[in-house]
Amino acid sequence: MDLLTQGLLGAAMAQSSARRQEARIATGVGFFAGIAADADILIQSESDPLLNIEFHRHFTHSLFFVPLGALLIALLLWLFLRNRLSFLRLYLFALLGYCLSGVLDAFTSYGTHLLWPLSEERIAWNTISVIDPIFTLILLVACIVAFKKYANRAARIGLVLAACYMSFGWLQLQRAENVAQTLIADRGHRAETLLVKPTLGNLVLWRSIYQFEGRLYVDAVRVGLFSEPRIYPGESIAKFVFDRDMNGLPPTSVLAADIARFTRFSAGLVAILPQQPNVLIDVRYSNLPMTVTPLWGIEMNPAQPDQHAKYMLYRDSSRQTREQFITLLLGGHIPD
Repeated sequence: MDLLTQGLLGAAMAQSSARRQEARIATGVGFFAGIAADADILIQSESDPLLNIEFHRHFTHSLFFVPLGALLIALLLWLFLRNRLSFLRLYLFALLGYCLSGVLDAFTSYGTHLLWPLSEERIAWNTISVIDPIFTLILLVACIVAFKKYANRAARIGLVLAACYMSFGWLQLQRAENVAQTLIADRGHRAETLLVKPTLGNLVLWRSIYQFEGRLYVDAVRVGLFSEPRIYPGESIAKFVFDRDMNGLPPTSVLAADIARFTRFSAGLVAILPQQPNVLIDVRYSNLPMTVTPLWGIEMNPAQPDQHAKYMLYRDSSRQTREQFITLLLGGHIPD
């Protein structure tokens, strides 16, 4: 998730085990430890544009890296806090702040190497968006109260409420998946792969992507709290097939390797953008949940197979797109 939420979760975890006189220093240590795992965003290479997306949420987010990551944080902070806190207490707060960083990211749809090095699978439970203001607000209020009142009880209550909200996200996911499966059956399709994920900042509007007979179908599903579910039928696109779409590209080339890396990153849900045949997109994400217009992709040049693909962002923040998203979120009508 975003850095603020990661830091607040880390702070609340540290506060929850802090003594009264340690509450404020535990807040700072936990917050710093909570965002430390995302230092992997600094792993970049000018010559290899895909290195960053390959290593973001990688080994620093693994459950097996937690003790070492917390130790590194504690050693760094020990230089500044050795006169205020014992090393064991400092390590405890760093451990508590760091331990759920990878787990929290795994609840999103981006994918996290939670079990590295035992597994290279990118785990994504799809129960919450990468940015969710309600979840963040719960943690923020809890941390502020715990900080001001020197009270670990407030942090514990905040953590329980955050867990309840995450459980609500899981229930909403089940509802959205049921609606998506009904839609698939009504179309006479059989989903070979189905992914349902929340859209940005909410647990009401969901994006459904499924594969059937070589195509990826994208739809929006709204599951409101006090209204019947609503479906916004979307677009479809031919799923990328290397041998067909990259005919003649040497499979051992740099470009072929980059295509394989991007396909793994995108959980195999990739397609060639029809109007730009040199662009391979991640179909999981779009500015609007019922379109295949991408958020990101790679630009390929098959004429130069030994050059890396370029990683490109295609975010659309136009007023029209924002208004359409809000209409979908509120359950309004979208003209055909």
